[in-house]
Amino acid sequence: MEEKKFDPLQFIGFVLIALIVTYMLYMNKPAEVAEDKAAPSDIEAIDASNSPNPIQINDSLQKVNLQNTFGIFSNWMVDKGTETQVIENKKLLLEISPKGGLLTKVRLKEFFNYLQEPMDLVKEGNNSFNLKFATKDGRRLNTKDFYFAPSLSSRNGKEELSLKAEISKNQYIEFIYSVDVATYLVNFSIRSAGISSLLDLSEAPQMEWETSTFRNSKSIDYENRYTELTYGYEEDKVDYLSLTGDDEEQAEEVRWISFRQHFFSAILIPKQKISKLDLASVNLADDESLEEVYTKKFTASIPLTFEGGELDSRFEYYFGPTDYATLKTYDRDLESSIPLGWGIFGWINRFIFMPLFGFLSGIFPYGISIIIMTLIVRLAMSPVTYKSYVSQIKMKLLRPEVEELNKKYKDNAVKKQQETMSLYNRAGANPMSGCIPALIQLPVFYSLFSFFPVAFVLRQKSFLWADDLSSYDSVMELPFNIPFYGDHISLFPILASVAIFFYTRMTTGQQPMPQQPGMPNMKIIIYLMPLMMLFFFNNYASGLSLYYFVSNLLTIFLMLVIKNYIVDDAKIHAKIEENKKKPKKAGGFSARLQKAMDQAEKQKNLKKK
Repeated sequence: MEEKKFDPLQFIGFVLIALIVTYMLYMNKPAEVAEDKAAPSDIEAIDASNSPNPIQINDSLQKVNLQNTFGIFSNWMVDKGTETQVIENKKLLLEISPKGGLLTKVRLKEFFNYLQEPMDLVKEGNNSFNLKFATKDGRRLNTKDFYFAPSLSSRNGKEELSLKAEISKNQYIEFIYSVDVATYLVNFSIRSAGISSLLDLSEAPQMEWETSTFRNSKSIDYENRYTELTYGYEEDKVDYLSLTGDDEEQAEEVRWISFRQHFFSAILIPKQKISKLDLASVNLADDESLEEVYTKKFTASIPLTFEGGELDSRFEYYFGPTDYATLKTYDRDLESSIPLGWGIFGWINRFIFMPLFGFLSGIFPYGISIIIMTLIVRLAMSPVTYKSYVSQIKMKLLRPEVEELNKKYKDNAVKKQQETMSLYNRAGANPMSGCIPALIQLPVFYSLFSFFPVAFVLRQKSFLWADDLSSYDSVMELPFNIPFYGDHISLFPILASVAIFFYTRMTTGQQPMPQQPGMPNMKIIIYLMPLMMLFFFNNYASGLSLYYFVSNLLTIFLMLVIKNYIVDDAKIHAKIEENKKKPKKAGGFSARLQKAMDQAEKQKNLKKK
């Protein structure tokens, strides 16, 4: 017998027929007695009043399912229908969801982003918080699934929000948030009571905090270079995760964890050092698109300890500006999270440039303060500039004699080097003296390079055509994006590049730049510096570009003054000739170098024999 196959059309026809018959039966049902419409019987009234509501049935089924899944902990999973809670002070507004006890909004009342929108460090699901722990009956629970009952109180201007997930009045887990009248600190506690007998005390609870940091500046690329997960550990040490790519590591004896968003930070501060935790950073900003919302995602996984079998962990959150002066007032070493430079560079910034700029900006506008500070720095370094220029003049005057020695000993490199060093020694010139001033200036150069990008006081401060000295100064928007340059033209980097070009022309023109076989032309490399400056700083803070422009302009001016009014080439030449008649005995490195060359020359002569 042939097997019958399923016919979908036949099935659809059957369904349609069933619907038609049902409709006809409904339309032709017996008419109701008027008496029934007007007044239902007592029995029917009782039945109607006692009939369960469909929602109640669903709630009951949900409770049964939760009871089967979570047992005694099922009450923690039931939605109480409570609204989001708000606590605030003069500086902060916090919104906390009863589900999970999660911060759903952290707003800094005094600040706005580059779009002049309220400055929210947390909003729209960019923040997650969860506490994971195990029970004795093998369950693994997550507080992000709990529904907490809130209780808000206020005392002496200090607002406190208690969030309890109760099994009973004496068995609960509690989160407590509180803020003082005018501070960026938020006290946060995790407590429990009466549940030690229910928990697996052999497995440490795990607290997880994750934040995707918002883009708050015009240049997401520039902002991302200073968006970083930093942490303090042991007594005074600080470390950080990768700035440019994804990174993760394990840290020990941690004092605080900073999720820094360039000019704003979310910092978790435990009351006691965390013995060991896991940290991770993921880069989210792939391009310069204005549609990009996030820069990086930071994660911290922190094991908690039981106190007498119960949870009792206390923390502080800092939600506020990444401002050195502000962070320092809290006396928790939070200011170390700001990258002012390592070693001597950070020292120079902390004890010289920050106090100096703070003093100047208290008197003058911020752009003028940058110019005045640059002038002070250049004048302080003018003796170094003078020595560098004199060294260049000496090398320029000795160039003809050096070229003669090169021709004379072109086939004997060791002898050529010996005679050249002898010439420099007799003339009282040092070929390295032109480099030494540059090395002396290097700490100052790098310190200021570190200072301006993290100077919070420059944020949204205007000067001339720059509307924000902490971001780029766009004078023209481009309809396309140039790789490594951007989609706009900044004027201060152009001016700084022009100044560097003329300064380079002045300095390289004073000393020989011999072309070594097989090596690139050094003049071409030096002239590439202004071009590199132009590309590199197009997206950088206009305050930094303003500094470089003014600094190079002042250096050019100082060199012109030195050249035309202070240094006399003829006198320097006469001094060189006088030195040749009374040569100084070489000492130190020069003597050791001369001795080494003499020995090399003797060895070479012995081989020839």
